[in-house]
Amino acid sequence: LPICLLLMTDYRGKVLCLFDVDGTLSKSRNKATPEMGELLKELRKRYTIGIVGGSDLSKQAEQLGDGLVNDFDYVFSENGLVAFFNGEKIHSQSFKDHLGEENLKRFINWTLKRLSEMDCPQKRGNFIEFRTGMINVSVCGRNVNQAERDGYAAFDDEVKQRAGLVKDWQEAFPELGLRYSIGGQISVDVFPEGWDKTYCLQHVASRNFEEIHFFGDKTHEGGNDYEIYNHPGTIGHAVTKPDDTMEILRKEFLARK
Repeated sequence: LPICLLLMTDYRGKVLCLFDVDGTLSKSRNKATPEMGELLKELRKRYTIGIVGGSDLSKQAEQLGDGLVNDFDYVFSENGLVAFFNGEKIHSQSFKDHLGEENLKRFINWTLKRLSEMDCPQKRGNFIEFRTGMINVSVCGRNVNQAERDGYAAFDDEVKQRAGLVKDWQEAFPELGLRYSIGGQISVDVFPEGWDKTYCLQHVASRNFEEIHFFGDKTHEGGNDYEIYNHPGTIGHAVTKPDDTMEILRKEFLARK
């Protein structure tokens, strides 16, 4: 065999690299750069790769391309409540069925009233987005443009509005067994206990990977990467922007013999 092949080890059956999307593979709600796409292609030649995010598949596709279920070995939408392997759907779980219609309506009605009482720099539309495995709540509304999104993120960094909303929910609905995870720039994911990003790990358990690496930017407590980043079955890599992710991949993975 050529020397280069002897030096380069195939880790595809041994190592899984899992990536958050917003802030990790792309800027929040932006498309991943061509440079990132090419790097992930190179990575996949030697490692099993996947994504796990709170967004639904259509939003992930906006950022990573319509062919993402074939560009990654694993695609976990909504924290893995909707899961794909090798382009085929392997799992789907329903937040509505789990919580029940009456509890769901009670939670949504209370939240709409609370949002009407909260002020922020701008308010647009789509304040509550219902997804298969969770609901996503935004005080400013998901219809804000990118400049308004950036403005709300800076506002929230200062006043911690989303953290305050989480505290309100915890006091109002202790019996529902819900978790609240601050992610991205403008919203909070709401889902049942145990349905954070660690939920996706059950779908890879049978592969018996020797290493599962997770890359994410919201790894602090209360962030939507916190649980999987700190899970005993993963090796966590905290990043602050996509450039950090690319640097780690080049230095620690693609250079690996």
